[in-house]
Amino acid sequence: MTPDQKQIVQETWKQVIPIADQAAEVFYRRLFDIDPTTRPLFADTDMAEQRKKLVQTLAMAVGALDRLDELTPKLEALGRSHTGYGVRDGHYASVGAALLWTLERGLGSEWTPATGAAWTAAYGALSGIMRGAAAREALLHAVA
Repeated sequence: MTPDQKQIVQETWKQVIPIADQAAEVFYRRLFDIDPTTRPLFADTDMAEQRKKLVQTLAMAVGALDRLDELTPKLEALGRSHTGYGVRDGHYASVGAALLWTLERGLGSEWTPATGAAWTAAYGALSGIMRGAAAREALLHAVA
């Protein structure tokens, strides 16, 4: 990610904060619509609590974009833990698509090609760390 992209993500995130719970609700509806295989992953989940966790995780990640070295261990732990919930590599693409779709609608006219590119880069960087850790975790379990 470029410094400009980081700044765009951080600035537009400030606009999402006031509508964060609503955006999280829209995100999960969209995710379940575009990838029904994700719905069973949340069968026993308190979705109000899950929406809070999503927003907190995104806030933490957006706030630490300039310090990815500090954020990496947390993202790796998240990636490893998600394998235990049944998350598969293909789910990351669905989550990314749902996230970008939600942000585009939530930001309205503030969603520009540069904003889309910045959020795409941010999600790619963050999810890439999680996916790598998840793949290593799966490999360890396959070998064991």
